[in-house]
Amino acid sequence: MKKRVKNYLINLMKKSRKQSGFTLIEMVIVIAIIVMLLIIIAPNLVNQRNHAQKKTDEAFVTTLQTQVELYQDNHPGKKVTSLDVLKDGDYLTKDQESKLGKYEIDKDGKVRQKQ
Repeated sequence: MKKRVKNYLINLMKKSRKQSGFTLIEMVIVIAIIVMLLIIIAPNLVNQRNHAQKKTDEAFVTTLQTQVELYQDNHPGKKVTSLDVLKDGDYLTKDQESKLGKYEIDKDGKVRQKQ
């Protein structure tokens, strides 16, 4: 009986000395799964960013078109041939004025983004 208890205690001590944790292979597998998820997600994030930028540009074109029409209402008889005339009044903020270089006005008086 003493020998059995002694062997039981020795086995118990051996088990308690083992440290539990992740093996190197388990860590490599986890990292591989994370990398695969990033590979799947990254292109979608880039597409969403491009889509958001496109919508922002479309909204700014609408804002500029509205300001051109407001300018023409305030200055009857003057045809707007350049968006630079909007800088002379309170039509645009300084931030909006800095973005004017990417846009132009066509023959019909419509604002569009430069090609």
